[in-house]
Amino acid sequence: MNFLLLKRLRVALSIFFLVLLAAIFIDFRKSFSAEFYQWSLSLQFVPSLLKTITLPGISAVGLIIVLLLTVIYGRVYCAALCPLGILQDLVSWISGRRNKKRRYKYHQAWTIGRYSLLALVVIPLFFGSITLVTLLDPYSLFGRIATFVFKPVAVLVNNLFAAGFAKADIYNWLYRYDLVPLHPAILVVTTIFLGGIGWMAYHRGRLYCNTVCPVGTFLGFISRFAIFKIVINQSQCTHCGRCARVCKAECIETKSQMIDYSRCVACCNCLTVCSEQAMAYKPFLGAPYLMPEGLEPKSGAKNVKRKADLSKRSFLVSAAVGVAALYGFKSADSIQGDKKPKLVVPKPKGESTLPENKTSAVSPPGSRSIERFNKICTGCSLCVSACPTKVLQPSFLQYGLIGMMQPHMDYHKGLCEFDCTLCSEVCPTGAIAPITMEAKHLLQVGQVHFEKKNCIVETEKTDCGACSEHCPTKAVHMVPYGKLFIPEIDQKICVGCGACEYACPTTPFKAIYVNGNPIHLAAEKPRTEKAKSGLKEGEFPF
Repeated sequence: MNFLLLKRLRVALSIFFLVLLAAIFIDFRKSFSAEFYQWSLSLQFVPSLLKTITLPGISAVGLIIVLLLTVIYGRVYCAALCPLGILQDLVSWISGRRNKKRRYKYHQAWTIGRYSLLALVVIPLFFGSITLVTLLDPYSLFGRIATFVFKPVAVLVNNLFAAGFAKADIYNWLYRYDLVPLHPAILVVTTIFLGGIGWMAYHRGRLYCNTVCPVGTFLGFISRFAIFKIVINQSQCTHCGRCARVCKAECIETKSQMIDYSRCVACCNCLTVCSEQAMAYKPFLGAPYLMPEGLEPKSGAKNVKRKADLSKRSFLVSAAVGVAALYGFKSADSIQGDKKPKLVVPKPKGESTLPENKTSAVSPPGSRSIERFNKICTGCSLCVSACPTKVLQPSFLQYGLIGMMQPHMDYHKGLCEFDCTLCSEVCPTGAIAPITMEAKHLLQVGQVHFEKKNCIVETEKTDCGACSEHCPTKAVHMVPYGKLFIPEIDQKICVGCGACEYACPTTPFKAIYVNGNPIHLAAEKPRTEKAKSGLKEGEFPF
């Protein structure tokens, strides 16, 4: 087997998936269709697992493929498909380029720690808590890093070039894009994770994957029994240590010529540096060691057996993961430009005084209920990145600590487009279930409330009507109020889109706002009246 070609194939796949997934999260021009999102994310382990449980069907294909690849070839998901793992490889490569003398060395596995952490992640899933999965899932972590760190950098570069083109009277290539300010706590948490993972990758390669990452621990357990493994010809090995020095998983012990397969990420680095041709990647089922072709043992060499060093605790934890796994569109048009509505409304002279009495956050349409949403969403922020009006924002404490990082509808930042279902089309876990446009038009995610003492019609005795003008169902309409007109609400036909709240000019508190429905309800159809005409049949109006 040409091991150099195998390594180059792994590197090519890694670059492809890293660029692909980074582009999906960074894309602010909304260039991709919903089908493209789903195809690109189908091989991500945790999203595929959750979607298989919540929306069983063809979504299980991605999960099955990942598990089969692991059973056959070991942790190839970690090596070439996981964006966070590939990002760590990039940091490790930079570290190697900066420090030519940097070498890896074998370290004992943190077995009790990583399996205990896996248990802490898995056991709460049986009680409906996904908080630790949200924080530690490698795909979701990468999604937040790309959305909250890499995307602002890309937007800054875009805006600089757009400004330069504008000075040259060129407007059809690039346009300015404005980001919504992020809650400082969300940015701090994301930056801490990025810094910590980056530091570990810079100094210790795949340390995060083999000590903290729950997906790495679970797939590492399965890879102990993989069919294809990297094996060492003990009679050919000279204990030079070159393989250990390039092993970013730090799992090769050259003195005893042993490999910890639970930590090996199948990067193939060791195969290409062995000058003695003492290493091979071949079928290995735990039987006495069989030499690859051309690597026959010297006379007197003894067969070597490999035994999985598996504790009862790690076995039970991994079995629990397996039980959890068992129990458990339409094309989106390309949206060009910033669709955030530009409103022209009266500016109030003073500040509003009565706080909005919101008792519940608003979860995205398609999530069905806040409880269901909190149990499934991993907070990857793909819907946040894809939302054309920027109304979806990562939560801090809107859902409580249990829902930290999961998106909520922030109507101070944007409104939910009446004819948009993009978030339900791109969600990779099924937390936002697919929803038709007809169902969306009658789905009530929250109800409108009006606080007259904050309204500028009351406080400043001037007309406004911005809320009524932007309400798609006319749940907010204007009625006479002396010589003026003031909003009146009809909660029965309100869908909770937040157009009224976003349009309301009062600050810091809105005169009209949406309070979330913990369980999404059905709104009544808006009443329509046929226009009356005094014309007789056959007459023209002019």
